[in-house]
Amino acid sequence: MESTAATKSKESYSKQERIKIRNTTLMSIIPGGGQFYNRQVPKGILFLLIFILFLYQLYATGLNSISGLITLGTTPGEDHSLFLLIEGVLQLLYIFLFLAFYVIQLYDANRVAKIKAISPSKVNHSIKDILFNVYENGFPYLLTVPAYILMLFAIIFPVLVTFLLIFTNYDFNHIPPATLIEWTGLDTFTTMFSINTYRETFTSVFIWTIIWTLSATTLQIALGIFTAMVMNQPFIKFKRIFGVILLLPWAVPAFITILTFSNMFNPSAGAINTQVIPFINSVIPFLKIPALSWKTNPFWTKVALIGIQGWLGYPYIYVLTTSILQSIPNEWYEAASIDGANTIQKFNSITFPHILAVAAPIFITQYTNNFNNFTMIYLFNEGGPGSVGNNAGSTDILISWVYKLTTGQSPQYNVSSAITFIISAVVIVVSLVIFSRANAFEMED
Repeated sequence: MESTAATKSKESYSKQERIKIRNTTLMSIIPGGGQFYNRQVPKGILFLLIFILFLYQLYATGLNSISGLITLGTTPGEDHSLFLLIEGVLQLLYIFLFLAFYVIQLYDANRVAKIKAISPSKVNHSIKDILFNVYENGFPYLLTVPAYILMLFAIIFPVLVTFLLIFTNYDFNHIPPATLIEWTGLDTFTTMFSINTYRETFTSVFIWTIIWTLSATTLQIALGIFTAMVMNQPFIKFKRIFGVILLLPWAVPAFITILTFSNMFNPSAGAINTQVIPFINSVIPFLKIPALSWKTNPFWTKVALIGIQGWLGYPYIYVLTTSILQSIPNEWYEAASIDGANTIQKFNSITFPHILAVAAPIFITQYTNNFNNFTMIYLFNEGGPGSVGNNAGSTDILISWVYKLTTGQSPQYNVSSAITFIISAVVIVVSLVIFSRANAFEMED
């Protein structure tokens, strides 16, 4: 059978063997040629057929797709620029897959030639032997390669299309097929950061997005850890009952909770202003809280959003932290008590570091999720109240602003694509930096 054992170094091959290896590489310029030279006829036929099919596809539709990607159409009303862009990106992916196949077949032919130079009997020639070798040595690749190909078309493809839209003038004035889309280079970014209205809107929305992400996520994590710490105390009775109560926000679908809170925070008829605040004022006589403009004043709307997200998000952190606390040995706390550590010192030196070491990846995902928490922002008050320009409300975050840019009366798809790219870049970079510094994934030898 074909072996993967180490082959001889280049200097140890005879002159005749080096010539054969070189000839194999030269024959592999045409896919399948090297396999035919190595007398692996079934494999050579397969590789040659793949090559012929690619050439046929390239001639039949591929060249037109590449041309369409470059020009984005020449005849308004007939050419659909967006379809041409999509077809062109698909063709680029086909070419990428073929190039990957081309490199693999070159490597395969060269590797088999070297094995053949050492032990010709170990080279597979029949279909049965080749299939058996693929099953024995290539089974992991048979499982992973389809997944990578699926990822290429399900993830990379839409990302590429969105990325390329940034460099076009695709907006409400250029809707194909009535009008053609054109390549505009970096004009979209220039517009966003050079024109005052766009720059001010982007800056305002971006700053609020960061404040929202840090405040809301930190609140839900702090509440989750706090409730877990309290429920983990030995003097707490009826832990199961309280545990179920604490999980109630998690049990109700989030969109129902958000819509309910939206009604409760209605400034004129909501329960917060008409019942909760008067009740607090009656219980605490010296405290006179006026009715607040929860959905008409941007500040109080933001306060409400952060508080509601803390309510919605803490149960998950509570469950996670509870399981982590139960895994911490009591001996650690006993040793700390002997050393004279108080409760705060125990939390800082034992509890919190252990929670962070285990749950750091989860905490990171909580921050990234809230960075793109469209549901919370839009369902509560549709990004309002008021406006900061360019369809963005005072409480819109980047993702909800993108939604408004693409669904408004004057859609700006190129600008929304640019903002989407910025969102992705921020999430990816921050996640990679934090993950690289966290030791949650470090494994002991």
